[in-house]
Amino acid sequence: MTNRRTIPQNLLLALAICAVLLFCLFPFVQILSTSLKHQIDWGNPSLIPIKVNLEAYKELLGIVKKEETQIPETIKRLLDNPLITEEKKEEILETYRSTSDVFPFLRYFLNSFLLSTSAASISLFLAVFGAYSFSRLRFKGRKIVQRGVLFVYMVGGVLLMVPLYQISVKIGLAKSIWGSLLSLLFIYIIQTLPVSLYMLGNYFRSIPYSIEEAAAMDGCSRLEAIYLIILPLSVPMLMTVFIYCFIIAWNEYLFASVFLRQFHDFYTIPLGLQSLFVSKNAIWDRIMSASMLTLLPVILCFTFAMRHLTGGLSEGGVKE
Repeated sequence: MTNRRTIPQNLLLALAICAVLLFCLFPFVQILSTSLKHQIDWGNPSLIPIKVNLEAYKELLGIVKKEETQIPETIKRLLDNPLITEEKKEEILETYRSTSDVFPFLRYFLNSFLLSTSAASISLFLAVFGAYSFSRLRFKGRKIVQRGVLFVYMVGGVLLMVPLYQISVKIGLAKSIWGSLLSLLFIYIIQTLPVSLYMLGNYFRSIPYSIEEAAAMDGCSRLEAIYLIILPLSVPMLMTVFIYCFIIAWNEYLFASVFLRQFHDFYTIPLGLQSLFVSKNAIWDRIMSASMLTLLPVILCFTFAMRHLTGGLSEGGVKE
């Protein structure tokens, strides 16, 4: 006889879940609220803006230029003060002029997207064959290789940063932008491949081997079995691994700050946000709007992948 929870227990569980959700979602709500507020509304503790401000989003997406936005009346009155020098007026006006050349959001967004997608795709491709060999094949030293791959993931990025950069400098990759991007791509693959192998390997083991045996009796080779049987049955985990690799590369800052520090046009989104925060464009609505737009790829990945993230696709595929 199963023990059922009482009504007070259900209420406590619901309250606990709501508290955890509020704790996790509050920072994102605060970011969204600040990005939609006008400058005069920043001191308002309410999460609901008095008047919605979309100018920062339009500017970052290239819909409207900053010159088209109006200077606040308080700033205009300040500029009419005869005691303010022309240099000081010019310095104040510079804050409200176009900053697309200082913070080209779309360019940084595209840089991060291409780099993250490439790293996630290559890592997933390599992980499929590596995980299949770990889960299905029996060869000498298999366990040593499998545990050695996971050991790489245990080493922190800070420890590997200096030696990896020195290697890149000595072989000449760090001298050019394409060499730096190639080095960064290799690093992202190395960072994501160990856990990708581990996750896919465990999932491949859950697929009944008898399905492959039946396919082999019909004349399927090992490679055909991977493409016709393993991959279709592993779509949920393949999507999960790709999203995992993409998010790691998308949010990575440490290695990008080292390899791309002298190539400003090829900054990734984390580097761009950091440069925006310390520049003359450090206006809160613009910073928070850029942060919200940075979340879009991750949200879209989960939205379009939700229909694939269901387990048990191999259930009923063969009668044991």
